[in-house]
Amino acid sequence: MARDQRSGIRDQRTTQGGRPIHATAFRRMGGKPQMPTARAFAFFALALVPFIAGCRQDMHNQPKIRSQRGSDFFADHRGARPQVVNTVARGQLREDSYFYTGVVQGANGYREEKNEMPFPVTLQVLKRGQERFNIYCTPCHSRVGNGLGEIVERGYKPAANLHDQVRVSQPISHYFYVMTHGYGAMPDYSAQLAPVDRWAVAAYIRALQLSQSATVADVPAGVAVRPLKDIAAASGHPEFAQPWAMPITAVQAYPHDAKQGTPALAPANPADPEIKIPLSKPAAK
Repeated sequence: MARDQRSGIRDQRTTQGGRPIHATAFRRMGGKPQMPTARAFAFFALALVPFIAGCRQDMHNQPKIRSQRGSDFFADHRGARPQVVNTVARGQLREDSYFYTGVVQGANGYREEKNEMPFPVTLQVLKRGQERFNIYCTPCHSRVGNGLGEIVERGYKPAANLHDQVRVSQPISHYFYVMTHGYGAMPDYSAQLAPVDRWAVAAYIRALQLSQSATVADVPAGVAVRPLKDIAAASGHPEFAQPWAMPITAVQAYPHDAKQGTPALAPANPADPEIKIPLSKPAAK
């Protein structure tokens, strides 16, 4: 039993047999719990301090600039700031303008194309160009570049023949420029092909032109030359060496022209046939 220091009365609610009664046992005995002390209040108050501090919006409302949004920090209330004059972003200096444009400024002040690569052409460069060409160019120009790609079977007009006299005479940077800006019905491929890949494709187009117009005299000594028909038959696909017919779904169908290569191919971009419209009958009076 314990004695209250203030009244000297034994307190049976808090002690029993000289030992403290557990709170649960105290409730079972029908007693009422004691009120928390000042120390308990202080403990709970300190525990709530971090939660109260976390309710502030300093981390949420940050004075930072977000793209395409306004800002009260600047006088013009624009978050995006104009670029500093005569400055270039890191990695975008592009000192070699010919590598990125494919043209140079001529003596007359106009842009000129050059028959020159901005870097050495290796076998690795040609393989990269062949890979990119087969992905992005063959749907229109075909694997051999004659302009009879798969789009012709879907009702499109044949694309440019890269082996005709006009395209063969073009400087190599012309192909880079066309891939960068597009030409005629051809869209630009600057988003699909990086500048180095555009140059690789241009180099492969030149190699493709040489391969399609090569003769036996161009073959190094000691190298055996096999006809295409024999290679196709040995591969189990003799139809590959047959003349390539223009699909009937094409906008225009033309007969084969032996000058377009072997096997005989249809011309890719001949002159459009003359269209004559008969005169209409005079209106009845």
